[in-house]
Amino acid sequence: MTAKRIVPSALALRDVDEAVAYYLEEGGEHVALAFIDALEKVFSRISRHPASGSPRYALELNLPGLRCVPVRRHPHLVFYVERDDHLDVWRVLHGERDIPAWMKSPREL
Repeated sequence: MTAKRIVPSALALRDVDEAVAYYLEEGGEHVALAFIDALEKVFSRISRHPASGSPRYALELNLPGLRCVPVRRHPHLVFYVERDDHLDVWRVLHGERDIPAWMKSPREL
Protein backbone atom coordinates (compact mmCIF):
# COMPACT_ATOMS: atom_id res chain seq x y z
CA MET A 1 0.00 0.00 0.00
CA THR A 2 1.24 3.46 -0.90
CA ALA A 3 1.38 6.01 1.88
CA LYS A 4 -0.89 9.00 1.51
CA ARG A 5 0.46 12.51 1.83
CA ILE A 6 -0.33 14.35 5.07
CA VAL A 7 -1.77 17.85 4.58
CA PRO A 8 -2.11 19.72 7.88
CA SER A 9 -4.50 22.66 8.09
CA ALA A 10 -3.39 26.05 9.37
CA LEU A 11 -5.22 25.26 12.62
CA ALA A 12 -3.40 21.94 12.99
CA LEU A 13 -0.05 23.66 12.45
CA ARG A 14 -0.97 26.25 15.06
CA ASP A 15 -2.02 23.49 17.46
CA VAL A 16 1.36 21.79 17.03
CA ASP A 17 3.27 25.05 17.46
CA GLU A 18 1.37 25.78 20.69
CA ALA A 19 1.99 22.26 22.04
CA VAL A 20 5.71 22.45 21.22
CA ALA A 21 5.98 25.87 22.88
CA TYR A 22 4.25 24.52 25.97
CA TYR A 23 6.50 21.46 26.14
CA LEU A 24 9.62 23.63 25.66
CA GLU A 25 8.57 25.92 28.49
CA GLU A 26 7.33 23.29 30.92
CA GLY A 27 9.54 20.28 30.18
CA GLY A 28 12.45 21.43 28.10
CA GLU A 29 13.82 20.60 24.71
CA HIS A 30 13.88 16.82 25.20
CA VAL A 31 10.15 16.78 26.00
CA ALA A 32 9.29 18.96 23.00
CA LEU A 33 11.40 16.76 20.72
CA ALA A 34 9.72 13.63 22.11
CA PHE A 35 6.32 15.14 21.23
CA ILE A 36 7.47 15.96 17.68
CA ASP A 37 8.86 12.43 17.27
CA ALA A 38 5.62 10.87 18.53
CA LEU A 39 3.58 13.11 16.22
CA GLU A 40 5.73 12.12 13.23
CA LYS A 41 5.11 8.45 14.09
CA VAL A 42 1.35 9.08 14.13
CA PHE A 43 1.55 10.78 10.74
CA SER A 44 3.57 7.89 9.33
CA ARG A 45 1.12 5.32 10.68
CA ILE A 46 -2.05 7.02 9.47
CA SER A 47 -0.53 7.78 6.07
CA ARG A 48 -0.08 4.02 5.58
CA HIS A 49 -3.26 2.95 7.41
CA PRO A 50 -5.83 5.78 7.19
CA ALA A 51 -8.72 3.67 8.47
CA SER A 52 -6.88 2.91 11.72
CA GLY A 53 -8.18 6.02 13.48
CA SER A 54 -11.27 5.97 15.64
CA PRO A 55 -14.53 7.30 14.14
CA ARG A 56 -15.85 8.17 17.62
CA TYR A 57 -15.98 11.92 17.08
CA ALA A 58 -17.37 11.52 13.55
CA LEU A 59 -20.44 9.98 15.14
CA GLU A 60 -20.56 12.40 18.07
CA LEU A 61 -20.15 15.50 15.91
CA ASN A 62 -21.92 14.27 12.79
CA LEU A 63 -18.78 14.79 10.70
CA PRO A 64 -18.65 11.82 8.32
CA GLY A 65 -15.15 10.54 7.66
CA LEU A 66 -13.53 12.24 10.66
CA ARG A 67 -11.07 10.00 12.48
CA CYS A 68 -8.75 10.54 15.41
CA VAL A 69 -5.69 8.84 16.83
CA PRO A 70 -3.84 9.48 20.07
CA VAL A 71 -0.25 10.71 20.13
CA ARG A 72 1.61 8.05 22.08
CA ARG A 73 2.79 9.12 25.54
CA HIS A 74 1.22 12.54 25.10
CA PRO A 75 -2.32 13.71 25.85
CA HIS A 76 -2.99 14.87 22.28
CA LEU A 77 -5.30 13.58 19.57
CA VAL A 78 -4.80 13.98 15.82
CA PHE A 79 -8.04 14.59 13.89
CA TYR A 80 -8.06 13.88 10.17
CA VAL A 81 -10.18 13.01 7.15
CA GLU A 82 -9.06 10.69 4.37
CA ARG A 83 -9.23 12.03 0.82
CA ASP A 84 -8.54 10.15 -2.43
CA ASP A 85 -4.86 11.10 -2.56
CA HIS A 86 -4.04 12.56 0.87
CA LEU A 87 -5.11 12.98 4.49
CA ASP A 88 -6.41 16.33 5.71
CA VAL A 89 -5.23 16.81 9.28
CA TRP A 90 -7.77 19.19 10.80
CA ARG A 91 -6.55 19.57 14.38
CA VAL A 92 -4.02 18.28 16.94
CA LEU A 93 -5.79 18.84 20.24
CA HIS A 94 -5.12 18.09 23.88
CA GLY A 95 -7.50 15.30 24.88
CA GLU A 96 -8.69 17.18 27.97
CA ARG A 97 -10.15 20.00 25.90
CA ASP A 98 -13.81 20.25 25.05
CA ILE A 99 -13.35 18.45 21.72
CA PRO A 100 -16.84 19.21 20.33
CA ALA A 101 -16.34 22.93 20.98
CA TRP A 102 -12.87 22.95 19.40
CA MET A 103 -14.11 20.99 16.38
CA LYS A 104 -17.26 23.09 15.99
CA SER A 105 -16.56 24.41 12.50
CA PRO A 106 -13.82 22.31 10.84
CA ARG A 107 -15.56 22.74 7.48
CA GLU A 108 -14.12 26.27 7.38
CA LEU A 109 -10.61 24.82 6.94
